[in-house]
Parts: sequence; structure tokens; C-alpha cells
Amino acid sequence: MLLRHLRYLLAVADHGGFTRAAEALHVSQPTLSQQIRQLEETLGVSLFDRTSRMVKPTDAGEAYIECARRVLVELEAGKRALHDVKDLSRGSLRLAMTPTFMAYLVGPLVRDYTARYPNIHLEIFELSMDDIEAGLADDSLDVAIAFDQVRNNEIESIPTFTENLGLMVGRDHPMYERQAALSVDSLAQLEFALLTPDYITRTCIDEYFAQRYIAPKVVIEVNSVNTLLEVVRSTAIATILPVAIAHRDRALHSIPLTGAPQRGAALLRRKNNYHSAAALAFMELLRGFSL
Repeated sequence: MLLRHLRYLLAVADHGGFTRAAEALHVSQPTLSQQIRQLEETLGVSLFDRTSRMVKPTDAGEAYIECARRVLVELEAGKRALHDVKDLSRGSLRLAMTPTFMAYLVGPLVRDYTARYPNIHLEIFELSMDDIEAGLADDSLDVAIAFDQVRNNEIESIPTFTENLGLMVGRDHPMYERQAALSVDSLAQLEFALLTPDYITRTCIDEYFAQRYIAPKVVIEVNSVNTLLEVVRSTAIATILPVAIAHRDRALHSIPLTGAPQRGAALLRRKNNYHSAAALAFMELLRGFSL
């Protein structure tokens, strides 16, 4: 059995058939079929059910495909380990963050990291929690900063800091100069622009309102943190976001919330995986980082 067989196997599984898989692999369909037959003969089982229009893995095929994915992930990690340079004179780091962390954390972290390690090539991704967990699991990401509610048992969550949410307004809002927290009644009278319900931040905000029996006046919903911030800067409409965003933007002012929602932020990485010198250096930087 060759590594090529495993790659061909996964291509057929991912593309749902031999034709598309062959096109993706830039090989002929007969060549691909022959390679899969060789693998099946070696293993002594049928890996795919070819009787229907869509080629589907058999039960044995499903089990073997899952193992093959893990093998290829480990081999890629091993390849990176061979090229790792411990003195950080070269290397790369694939970093992801969820959108609200990206809004205030990526700038200072990248500034400090590149100042210390100017020869490390950075790839930075803004991703949802689901995509971050998938990327860490399949080794397409090295580390991530996200919330500590990890669902994938292959991902390790290292608590890093606590994030506080606050009421946020722009210069045109009548409460721009306010310092004191709002009462529940005053909060209920405001008009809000909020992130859409598919954001974890929105879930946290909705829970906060529900606990106080507030039905918020949500007049705008936005599926981008940057767009939401632009809306708040330019209107007399409030929002709720991490307090640290306003600390770095003079056009925004944060007003404390009574019993403000808090969330645990964590550094995420794949368990039992090779962690490069560049990734370890980033983890060390984050431990000593202050907002």
C-alpha cells in the first residue's frame, strides 16, 4: 500500500464518485479505479458501493476512510516538524480567530509577534467557531483564539482571559458621554443594532436580555462585526460588544452594563499534535499579553 492509495481513496469519498475525483487529482478515471481496486484487494474488503448513481463508502469503507484521514493529518504534521526551525529564523504560523476577537485583538498581537519574530510567515483567518474546530482537527490551522466552549474532543482549550461585554455607542448617540451603568428600564428603551443570531456573541446577549425580562428593540441585524461597528459609529443606535473594542476606537464609547455578560476566551490547538516553534512562541506571547 502506498500513500497515493490513501489520497485517491479520500478524493473518491470527498467528491462522491470517480469522475470528479479523477479530475481533481489530474489522473485518468481508469487509473484511479485501478488504484482503488488494488487497495481493496490488499485490504480484502470493498470500500465503495458502486451499485448506485452516487458512489458511497461501505461500512468498512467509512471506518477505513476515517483512519486514512487521521494518517494523512499526522503525516503532514510530521512533514512540518522536519522543516521547523527552533531559533525562529524562519517558519510559519496559521492563526485563526472568531470575528469579535479579530475586531480588537489581532492588531496588538500581530504587532508584538512580528516585532519579536520578523521572519515568521503569518497566515491569519477570521472564522466561525465550527470552522476553527474543523481547521484545527484537520491540521489546516496551528492555533486559534476563540471561546472556551469546545465541542470537538480532539481540540485542547487553554483558558487565556475573560472577555467583558458592554453597551457601546457612537459620537452621535445622546449617551456618548455617560459613565454610569444603565438601569434595566433605560436599557429597554434603547434601539439596538446587533449581530445576527448565528453568532455566539448574539446568543450571549439574548441570554442577558432574557434574564432581565427585556425585549430589546433590535432595529438592525448585521452579519459582520466590522459592518456593525460602522453602523454604530455613524448612527444614534447602540450595540453590545466586547468592551475592549471601544478602548481601541475613540469614535466609540462603552457604557457598563449591570451584571455585564462575561465569556471565557481560550487558545485552542489540536491535542496530541506536533506544535511548531512558531506556534509555541505565539502561545507564550499570549500568556503574557494584556489588553
